[in-house]
Amino acid sequence: MATPVVTAPPSEAAIQRGPTLRQRVTNFMPVIALVAIIAALSIKDPGFFTQSNLTAASKTAAPLIVLAAGATLVVLCGGIDLSIAAMCSLSTVLLAMWVPDLGAASVPAVILAAGVIGAVQGVVHVVLRIPSFIVTLGGMSIFSAIALVISDAGPIRLVDRDLLNWLNLYVGGYIPMSFALALIVVAILTLIIKLTPIQSWISAIGYSESAARLAGSPVDFVKIGAFTVSGACAGLAAVMLVSRNFSGSPTMADNLLLPAVAAIVVGGTAITGGHGSMWRSVAGALVVTLLRVGLPIVGVPSAYEQILYGAIIVIAVALTLDRSKVLIIK
Repeated sequence: MATPVVTAPPSEAAIQRGPTLRQRVTNFMPVIALVAIIAALSIKDPGFFTQSNLTAASKTAAPLIVLAAGATLVVLCGGIDLSIAAMCSLSTVLLAMWVPDLGAASVPAVILAAGVIGAVQGVVHVVLRIPSFIVTLGGMSIFSAIALVISDAGPIRLVDRDLLNWLNLYVGGYIPMSFALALIVVAILTLIIKLTPIQSWISAIGYSESAARLAGSPVDFVKIGAFTVSGACAGLAAVMLVSRNFSGSPTMADNLLLPAVAAIVVGGTAITGGHGSMWRSVAGALVVTLLRVGLPIVGVPSAYEQILYGAIIVIAVALTLDRSKVLIIK
């Protein structure tokens, strides 16, 4: 006669156990960082937070918000898009070159072209089974080279400044149109994701791609879609940059790659995928923008900016990394 196996019920402490301290810190990371930066800048320069300074900072943050939001979808799927800055620079060159022939149609044409390029990277990633890191690293080199070749390694002047003047207007006299557009884009993408099965698909892929495939989730379709959105967002960010500089340049957005990655991880999106959101990246982009604007105020030379971004990325990844999914660190 078999001996019955008695399983002890889980303890009350195990049932009521809430999130760990690390998870709580991760959830509030953007808020903690914003409060710390605001406090430091207020102490150093009490007159910094004026309406004009905040308006200028929000205008500076707009392209970064769009770049980070698009790349967040790729990260949530467990990948990485290192080509967003190079694609954005290439898009500024294409926009400046296409305006004389296409006029207003050049704006959607550039966004569409960047989206198609992003989709191609996604197809290469899922069909050839090449890590997204390698695909987008190669894409970054290719896009930078193409931008240099077609622009003759120099800026291209925007012949019709009135075409993008609407992005330099202000909503209510205070909020830059580019900043408002960035928030609208993030809101629309968030609604589309939340009101469709896409959110559950992205979360499943980010947590365990093999399990998502067994469950019947359209893994390849979702990952290609994420790269497509990331590319299109790079194209939109390029439009915002051209509206500010009235020219396209093969290196215009190259300095936005580290800030965009920093915005994603500071926002609390796990680099291993599955956990995070685009709104978190928006908060992270605001943190990074305040750092970029505020570093000279607190006496930190701009030469140290890249060092700070690197340190921020390492610390933020250490806090958000899901080590249960990475058993061996190489």
